[in-house]
Amino acid sequence: MRTTLLSLAAALLLTGCASLHGEDSDIERYPFGGSAPLSEAVRVDDVVYLSGKLGLSRDGEQGITAETRRTMENIKTSVEAKGGTMADIVKCTVFLTNMSDYGAMNDVYREYFPENPPARSAVGVSELVANALIEIECIAVIDD
Repeated sequence: MRTTLLSLAAALLLTGCASLHGEDSDIERYPFGGSAPLSEAVRVDDVVYLSGKLGLSRDGEQGITAETRRTMENIKTSVEAKGGTMADIVKCTVFLTNMSDYGAMNDVYREYFPENPPARSAVGVSELVANALIEIECIAVIDD
């Protein structure tokens, strides 16, 4: 009997927590445009999840330094469009097709986060979309 009552109480508490979370959370999606099956960003309350950004250019400077800089500018533009700044970014994941580019990427990355950088992971991958050298996705916390 006691086990049944405790189980019932736990179930009621968990149900209440789930309901509160669903009611309090406000999810806003920012479409990517075109026919891409993804959102450019998704906002849940104050947390903004930015899709991975690339820094490709057909006629601009090529190489990891230039591509990283364009990628970071794309991140900056995106986070600012959501009402934030680079200082609001709390986590980034960097995808590199060549881990020997890590140092050059880091030099540019540091320019955008000179103090209090966000948490970060760097992952070596075999290939990125459109033959990009780098892709970076970020999470920001932006107060309304």
